[in-house]
Amino acid sequence: MMTASCFCAISNANADFPEAVAPVKTIILSVDHMSYVITLIAAQKQENLLAVFREKILQQANITAEEWLRDGVACDIFVDKPVNIPAIAGVDVVCQPRAGRRKKMLISDMDSTLIHQECIDEMADMLGIKPQVAEITEIAMRGEMDFAEALCARVALLEGLPENALQEVYDSRISLMEGAKILVSTMKAHGAYPLLVSGGFTFFTARVRDALGFAADEANILEIADGKLTGKVIFPILDKHSKLAALQNTCQKLGINLGDSLAVGDGANDLPMLLGAGLGVAYHAKPLVQQQARAVINYNDLSALLYLQGYKFDEWVALD
Repeated sequence: MMTASCFCAISNANADFPEAVAPVKTIILSVDHMSYVITLIAAQKQENLLAVFREKILQQANITAEEWLRDGVACDIFVDKPVNIPAIAGVDVVCQPRAGRRKKMLISDMDSTLIHQECIDEMADMLGIKPQVAEITEIAMRGEMDFAEALCARVALLEGLPENALQEVYDSRISLMEGAKILVSTMKAHGAYPLLVSGGFTFFTARVRDALGFAADEANILEIADGKLTGKVIFPILDKHSKLAALQNTCQKLGINLGDSLAVGDGANDLPMLLGAGLGVAYHAKPLVQQQARAVINYNDLSALLYLQGYKFDEWVALD
């Protein structure tokens, strides 16, 4: 089983390709005997902090084998055993086994992961009830309420919302997460299969799927009659168990091991999927998720997941 530690701190980058920084000397020794890699990723404008932090780790680990994935921004340090790295604001840190590091499948949550928003909260805002729905959303995300129960309770409050309001929500309120396009396009270009799974709704996942280039999407279906939401979800409900099943079934169809998969999400209903994948990343996640996930990204955007897989910056692929 994979062992990892992660920490971070600062705002997300504003573009898929962050501003370049000055080159940093790279030290590469023989690392064949080193089974683990520590990846350091500096939030934008934190390259000086990364340099200081890197020196402390090199001293603690008593090794000098390293490789820069992007000068001044992301660095791999190779070690022969897991190293307990203290948290530092402004730098994401993940320690993981080197074997099978580059993944063949990406499975991702949507709301607050691939997009900034929670779609159901934005739908509720159209009816002037966003605070009521958002409160239930927050409780469910923290794992303090059964997801299916919370979903049904929130959708019930949306009864009567015109179907055409969904497109208005998507067009005017939904924005893609920084780094999402680069993550998906680069992994696809290197042969990985991307799957979007969400406890949200197919109306939105289908559009985000196409916008980002995912191969497929799975989500819940809103019941609509006479051009309006009925306040019900068509069963079965896609929940945390469904997300894990989607991961397992897709790996089986692709003929790959679970260890070849990368999962990313932010809420409690993502945990089984994150823990079941070869590398599960809690992305700007709720405390419960950060405590249990084996990797955490708090200060960088989704492109950080490429560094975690050992992609160098010149391997990134930007596709329309």
